Amino acid sequence: MNDAPTLSPRAPASTDRSGALASALAATALAACGGGGDDGGQGGGGAALPGAMLAFTQARPMPQRLMAITATTTPPPVPTPTQLFDWAERVHGQYFPGHQTDLESPPYVYRYYPQTQNYVGVASGRVYILGPVSGGSDVLGDVGAIADYGAAVFATRYAFSDAEAARFLGQATLGCTDADIAAVRALGFEAWLAQEMARPVSTSNWDYLVGLGLYDDPEARRVAIAVDAQIWQRLLSAPDALRQRMALALSEILVVGLDGIAGPYKQFQLAAWWDLLATHAFGNFRTLLEAVTLNAAMGRYLNTAGNQKEDAALGRLPDENYAREVMQLFSIGLHVLEPDGSVKTDAAGRAIETYTQDEVSQLARVFTGWNLALARGDTSPEFARRPMVLTPALHSTLEASFLGTTVPAGTDGVTALKMALDTLSAHPNVGPFMGRQLIQRLVTSNPSPAYVSRVAAVWADNGAGVRGDLGAVLRAILLDDEARGPVALASTSGGKLREPMLRLIQWFRSFKGRSVSGAWNVGNTSDAARALGQSPLRSSSVFNFFRPGYVPPGTGIAAARLVAPEFQIATETSVAGYLNAMQVFVANAHRDLRVDYADELVLAGDAVALVARIARLLSAGQLTPSTQATIVDAVQSLPASGDDGRAARVHTAVLLVMASLDYLVQK
Repeated sequence: MNDAPTLSPRAPASTDRSGALASALAATALAACGGGGDDGGQGGGGAALPGAMLAFTQARPMPQRLMAITATTTPPPVPTPTQLFDWAERVHGQYFPGHQTDLESPPYVYRYYPQTQNYVGVASGRVYILGPVSGGSDVLGDVGAIADYGAAVFATRYAFSDAEAARFLGQATLGCTDADIAAVRALGFEAWLAQEMARPVSTSNWDYLVGLGLYDDPEARRVAIAVDAQIWQRLLSAPDALRQRMALALSEILVVGLDGIAGPYKQFQLAAWWDLLATHAFGNFRTLLEAVTLNAAMGRYLNTAGNQKEDAALGRLPDENYAREVMQLFSIGLHVLEPDGSVKTDAAGRAIETYTQDEVSQLARVFTGWNLALARGDTSPEFARRPMVLTPALHSTLEASFLGTTVPAGTDGVTALKMALDTLSAHPNVGPFMGRQLIQRLVTSNPSPAYVSRVAAVWADNGAGVRGDLGAVLRAILLDDEARGPVALASTSGGKLREPMLRLIQWFRSFKGRSVSGAWNVGNTSDAARALGQSPLRSSSVFNFFRPGYVPPGTGIAAARLVAPEFQIATETSVAGYLNAMQVFVANAHRDLRVDYADELVLAGDAVALVARIARLLSAGQLTPSTQATIVDAVQSLPASGDDGRAARVHTAVLLVMASLDYLVQK
């Protein structure tokens, strides 16, 4: 046999492509016959795959730590060559850019990528790469059996294990049970999402408060009775968990916090705010942005309510608070972005700002003249759920120019508002700016530029020519390879720190919790020393509990130039406070919240099975073997006899899983 021929580094002509790959494939046969050099087990042609390709080859199997504790596993189907190539283009576009058509030269099928001069092919059930990606045009890389790629290729469609289903549910919902896992596995991800998006909206927070008799309670006008209960009951028990998860994510981008709201009926103001977010969670961003702008709680929070036009005699200028924050935080951000979320720079390498202070001042004119829809003598909370109304005499009719749009002088307030919101929602920054933050809230703190770009593309067009379809954006985020594929599980930059309040909610839902009193007396959990250090709708500022670009100083995260938003509220005090608080919750010792550990108590005598089950429900099976062994040893050290002994084992296992780093960092 002869050595494999040297191939031209230039892209071969169409008629030569099959010959080029055929020549390279001959190297495989050569290696099998003992010819050529030592390939180190990486393929024919006498060369190992370059380090840059390791991600491609390592993406094939599921991580061992995941497989080890999965309750049931179904082998994934074997992908066709076309399915494999499409996946390679999507996930490894740096090597296989653009979409190429399948070419054939029996017994193999392959694709060629002129831009990178790379090939990927399949023959006799094996996958091969050739070109710069493999180390050279005469170096053939055998990257494994096509069957080994099934889990990765179909990762965005189906869960092939309970752990994969639990991982998906951990990102998409607020906690999962065995029934939830079974539903995802039976339906597949897309069908499950479609089912959940079609689910009726759960009972509103407003109706919950009305059911408590607070609508006609004069004390509720003055005192924020049930202000925490109205949100806790929805997060802890509402059946439309996907909708509530999206609403929670939106509430941390479009922020309204209790302490910043003035006026009566604060509980109804926040209830109407949450109901707004839940209602529009799968709707259109432009519609949501208008509802947010005219919401009473937002009007009070950022001073749109009662904002008046300029008056030279009084020295009065329009309040600029909402005009600034709607751009900086709610739509386009501070800097002009590329579609992948990276910041555009000028010729000097400086970040280009999206707007100027003068544009803030001019946009502020649009938001004048609006106030609460509160009729004289009306003492009910109805104003809280009515959109604000315009008083034309208080609206500025001066010309307003911003972001390339000019609202002509004399334009009425309703038209001016429409023009401003149309301009904001159509800005090219919105997709990457908002999309990246939603990815951070649901999946990972550091999405790749490609991930952001894919989500931004769906934001720009849902496939039917619609911009800002939040339901389509949510599907794109949750079904992206970076969310579903196995690579992120082994990545040191993947995942996110679980927020403290999400940990509590997940625990409660995973173990089928209930409110003993029916009043959901969880209260304010903001105290970092004695509680969670976080409580829903109680952010101290419009900048949320933490900033999306927060970097923990002096850490490996900072050295790696990564961000970790949730670490902004992670301190020595809050870590201890969380553990102390959860110790009470987990032991069913809280005054009002109880969970059902019946399924876990059955396994209390088998520490390995018990810990594996709890790890699957809470951490999607992501405990490392050493962490799992440590917890098992601790549980086994406790006697398993009697009701108290079995309960102590279960409580210990749950608390230790929830205290472990493998749980706290969600991937």
